[in-house]
Amino acid sequence: MSQAEAILPLVAIVGPTASGKSALAVWLAEQLNGEVVACDSTQLYRGFDIGTAKPDGSARRGIPHHLLDMLEPQDASTAGGYRAMATEVLALLRSRGRLPVFTVGTGLYLRALLEGLSDSPPRSEELRERLRASAREHRAGHLHEILERLDPEAAQRIALGDEQKLIRAIEVSLLAKMPISEVHRSGREPLRGWRPVKVGLLPPRELLYKRIHARTDAMLVQGWLAEVKELAARGMAETAKPFDFIGYRELLAVSRGKLELDQARTAIQQATRRYAKRQLTWFRKEAEVHWLQGFGDDPAMQRNALAWVRPQVSETSRRGLGSSV
Repeated sequence: MSQAEAILPLVAIVGPTASGKSALAVWLAEQLNGEVVACDSTQLYRGFDIGTAKPDGSARRGIPHHLLDMLEPQDASTAGGYRAMATEVLALLRSRGRLPVFTVGTGLYLRALLEGLSDSPPRSEELRERLRASAREHRAGHLHEILERLDPEAAQRIALGDEQKLIRAIEVSLLAKMPISEVHRSGREPLRGWRPVKVGLLPPRELLYKRIHARTDAMLVQGWLAEVKELAARGMAETAKPFDFIGYRELLAVSRGKLELDQARTAIQQATRRYAKRQLTWFRKEAEVHWLQGFGDDPAMQRNALAWVRPQVSETSRRGLGSSV
């Protein structure tokens, strides 16, 4: 079997925000001749660094990182676009004999990469504008109620205030004349030539929430508010998608004098806890995940992860990834 035909391993680390996925990925990459590939819709955007927990130079420890800073704020981030970029990175790593280690914050993007994408109908700006207008005319939660009628399964996955995802889900359901969940299950082309090895981080909930709170405080100390002010000063439209990321909208309000910093801090911590719960709900449905009960920056957890991952990748790595694995 040629290298082009070989089925090679890729490691995917899943888990809630603040669980230490990036730290574990770097450590595994150091041990297993790997490189890190981000799988996070927020980290794709240039300039939005602190609030998206984008690893800086010191955190990367010399390990190459891919799929960070790929998009401008006005660009759309889609699962299909991510899949196209990720497959290019995989081809590069295959040619270099390196193990891909994915840090997965956006479960939909991992699923799109591994399982493929359905043949969804194209965007309809006319329909989207009607839905936006309807949302403005009705009380909060109106779009979510529409989606619940069209596709209860999808409504369960999408947050009440995530207007972009709600509009796309309603749009697809209406144009395809079937629930978007059914559309996503049909006509997919799975990733070929790679075998996923999935590791999940599941720290105790109370400890995770404490870390979320502490990380929010640390981000503010690191200059998160200054980052937001600088982005706004560049003339960036406040309607740009990244300003909807957790914390950016709140800190933009602080910079405009419309919200106190302590109020923003509390709102960010609460929104992050809710996001972590949604991530866990999604990842628990992911097939064949080896779960570890702790944080990814814990040396004991790192050793446990390596002890499980190494045998999973060693057989195929000997054929395609080099003897250092």
